[in-house]
Amino acid sequence: MATEQHGLSSKLRLAVVRLNRRLRAQRTNSSVSLTQVSALSTLHKCGPLTPGELAAKEGVQPPSMTRVIAALEEFGFATRSPHPTDGRQAIVELTGEGLSYLEDEITAREAWLDKRLAELEPDERALLSEAAEIIDRMAGQ
Repeated sequence: MATEQHGLSSKLRLAVVRLNRRLRAQRTNSSVSLTQVSALSTLHKCGPLTPGELAAKEGVQPPSMTRVIAALEEFGFATRSPHPTDGRQAIVELTGEGLSYLEDEITAREAWLDKRLAELEPDERALLSEAAEIIDRMAGQ
């Protein structure tokens, strides 16, 4: 069983890495780093956050997130405003331009993926749908 599990681990890891690489190749604007795109996605999903909260959700140190936020502000994709109750804090929020950029990125990647999925048999797509749920559950742990 251990050898079989190791084989599955290796196959799954390689498949995920290759798929991720192909999806990244569909990006519409490579001047925005993947770290910056991830921060935008988190702001979109979670709403306005303090820099510390954003850093924690992204699993990076606050000084690194400060640089990411500064770059996002420079692109016009995020804004910082004073925290309503804590003068030492700021609130980072996605702008309309940031949301538009993020939607364009998602659309480009999903268009490529939709095309690949359309080439599969219906039972293969159903199997991938189940696998996606399992992988998502694994990634959430």
